[in-house]
Amino acid sequence: MIVGVLRLVLQIPEANSLKARRSVVRSFKERVRARLPVTIAEIGDAERYQVASFGVAVVSSDARRCQEVLGRVASMARTLPDAVLADVAVELVHFGVGGSSLQGRLGDDWEAGSEASEEEPLPWDPKAGRPSKGGGT
Repeated sequence: MIVGVLRLVLQIPEANSLKARRSVVRSFKERVRARLPVTIAEIGDAERYQVASFGVAVVSSDARRCQEVLGRVASMARTLPDAVLADVAVELVHFGVGGSSLQGRLGDDWEAGSEASEEEPLPWDPKAGRPSKGGGT
């Protein structure tokens, strides 16, 4: 399993308000989500009119596929009519076949939540397969 992560920084020179900036950001995120199997989120500079930073992630069993997909996201950013791609950083993290080298607790020990304190419930309910009512996202 390989996780590919991309950081993009866009300059939006014509944005003179947060509304104008949001229009460019929203359009870019929607276009990427509609065309590519990635997760994209704005990760910083949200209050600066002319700068927007994004984090993009993709998971695959093939490093070349991760690079290809993230390269397509960067290409989409390069062709934006209202923004200029100012910075790009890519990192691939290898977790072995099927995620076999992931560190952590799995199975019954994890489900029991023996490391979770009484004050902080697990953010994920492993039995229900969804976020728990007590916390998390």
